[in-house]
Amino acid sequence: MGVNKNRVILLVFVLGGLMAGVGALLWDLRFGFTKFNVGFLIGLKAFAAAVLGGIGNLRGALLGGLLLGVTENYAAGLFGGEWKDFTGFVLLIVLLMFRPTGLLGESLGRARA
Repeated sequence: MGVNKNRVILLVFVLGGLMAGVGALLWDLRFGFTKFNVGFLIGLKAFAAAVLGGIGNLRGALLGGLLLGVTENYAAGLFGGEWKDFTGFVLLIVLLMFRPTGLLGESLGRARA
């Protein structure tokens, strides 16, 4: 259709880097400090939400994020704020033990020998 795939990929990575840089600048202006790992936990939770719902499934990622957020906040109210992250990742581990493809992920079926 006339769209250069490599150019679009390059543009997306450049724009993502620019937005991350602007976000870091705004963080530094607001709080007066910055570290290299400021957004690590947020990114890890976003990945956990996508895995909970099923990789490649948009509705699953939305459901996984909702389930993760509700569970973490309920646990923070029940056990205290320091247990919030722990319960979120325990939920991820327990769910993946029983449903390896996530909540709305497709069944992998049998492997062919």
